[in-house]
Amino acid sequence: MNLRDKLRGLLVRLYARRVEGHLDHAQVPKHIGVIMDGNRRWAKAAGSTTAQGHRAGADKIEEFLGWCTETDVEVVTLWLLSTDNFDRPQEELGPLLGIIEDVVRTLAADGRWRVHHVGTMDLLPGGMQRTLKEAEESTAHVDGILVNVAIGYGGRQEIADAVRSMLLDARDKGTSLEELAESVDVEMIGRHLYTGAQPDPDLVIRTSGEQRLSGFMLWQTAHSEYYFCEVFWPAFRKVDFLRALRDYAARHRRYGG
Repeated sequence: MNLRDKLRGLLVRLYARRVEGHLDHAQVPKHIGVIMDGNRRWAKAAGSTTAQGHRAGADKIEEFLGWCTETDVEVVTLWLLSTDNFDRPQEELGPLLGIIEDVVRTLAADGRWRVHHVGTMDLLPGGMQRTLKEAEESTAHVDGILVNVAIGYGGRQEIADAVRSMLLDARDKGTSLEELAESVDVEMIGRHLYTGAQPDPDLVIRTSGEQRLSGFMLWQTAHSEYYFCEVFWPAFRKVDFLRALRDYAARHRRYGG
């Protein structure tokens, strides 16, 4: 590392410390959703392989959750694999699934976070299904950040699954279709989502400069604030995170009013 890079790194750390010093923890979002975008483009820019890009993105997760712990965030939803990602070539998808499984094991073994899967289990390999179930069971007692790992997740699929769950629940209770139609409301549908009784995201961060939802938590983010960051996910720094929190704190949330 040359002198210019060292000085730049020092200035960034000093700036991050300044931003953090002015951060009002009472204004910090309690639930943050993250669309971790840009692993492949980061790898291409760095002259690395796609798998190395995904590995670098995976390595960023624990660091990010550490920042969340420091700032009193309570729930984090990490979008690790969408339903659309299953259309990727097998030579990329295979290693990616292995990396994601390693991420889940690492989060569970860390001991600081409670792991919860959101997504469609049926799309996932049997080994990953077992890993997710074991991670949930082994961290159920943890009094730390609730980490939703969105794997095999799609917003439209979640709503379809919620409706299916609602219908099956009504059948099991002997509720007629007419009675169900009369009782359906926003709260009922919300209870059948993957996130159940969790609070909706206050803030959604998307990296890599893309400014679209791509189907992320379509129901839950109706009133969320969004922060779009230019950097690729593997290069996301603490100062970028703190800027997102500062930007969020400066907004006036109207909830449609």
